[in-house]
Amino acid sequence: MFDAKRFAESKADELKSVKGKGIIAVSGGVDSTVAAILVQRAVGDQLKCVFVDTGLLRKNEAESAMENFVRVGLSVKKVEAQQRFFDALKGVVDPEEKRKRIGELFIRIFEEEAREFGAEWLVQGTIAPDWIESGSGIRDNIKSHHNVGGLPKDLELTLVEPLRDLYKDEVRKVGKAVGLPEDVYSRQPFPGPGLAIRVLGEVTPEKAGLVREACAIVEEEIEAAVERGECEKPWQYYAALLPVRSVGVQGDKRAYGWTIVVRAVQSLDAMTAASSQLPNPLLKRISIRICNSLKQHVNRVVYDLTDKPPGTVEWE
Repeated sequence: MFDAKRFAESKADELKSVKGKGIIAVSGGVDSTVAAILVQRAVGDQLKCVFVDTGLLRKNEAESAMENFVRVGLSVKKVEAQQRFFDALKGVVDPEEKRKRIGELFIRIFEEEAREFGAEWLVQGTIAPDWIESGSGIRDNIKSHHNVGGLPKDLELTLVEPLRDLYKDEVRKVGKAVGLPEDVYSRQPFPGPGLAIRVLGEVTPEKAGLVREACAIVEEEIEAAVERGECEKPWQYYAALLPVRSVGVQGDKRAYGWTIVVRAVQSLDAMTAASSQLPNPLLKRISIRICNSLKQHVNRVVYDLTDKPPGTVEWE
């Protein structure tokens, strides 16, 4: 049986042997936050924490992440890099290429910060599903996680991945064991590439803005329904923008708008997932709000009932 407290203690002892300065990419998610806490406890101010605003975050994500870092005792530098990411993604439609470009740009930014700090190693919150799904050897490539498949071959820094052999449920247990607030260690997963993989096809600031608003509506409505006891809280829930336009009616005029897909799943370790059975009245409220809020751009909302496998949790 996995002993989270023992893991945290042994990993902290192990990390004390790491020499020199290091840098860690923190996203605000449970994986990178737990990794940062473990490493900081081992090496103290030899670790520099960096949060990159890619322009591909959820609504108010940057602000809430920075507030949470203060709550858990992490001193974090915020780097504004929105334009760099949109420039890197211009014209890219293939999801694998998206992930690799995002991963490489993250690394280049961390290398810049590392040179400024004099860091020799890079900490990542990589967990087992990341490298399993990214494939190597006899394992098929399901999708290249940006922190695995997106790593450049000429990486200047030595990688340190303290959570590499853990699954998501185990990371949450470690987060609890090291004293993180419940809303931090239990927050729903958010992919490292962010909204870039929730915009199918080319990513633009405009499309990222649409899916950001749609995601916020999905989260607000589902969380309110859970509070009212209407449904069980899904493990992950979001909206994605499909590269599909269809005819609709707005008022008495013809409309030709994009399609939003809503997805909610239950999972334990992200290796498998079952689609959540959300009540129809909730889905109806989500659809109405999205179409009304984004009526100049979106006129159709669909719900994804696919399990993993054959699908994946995210669409890309």
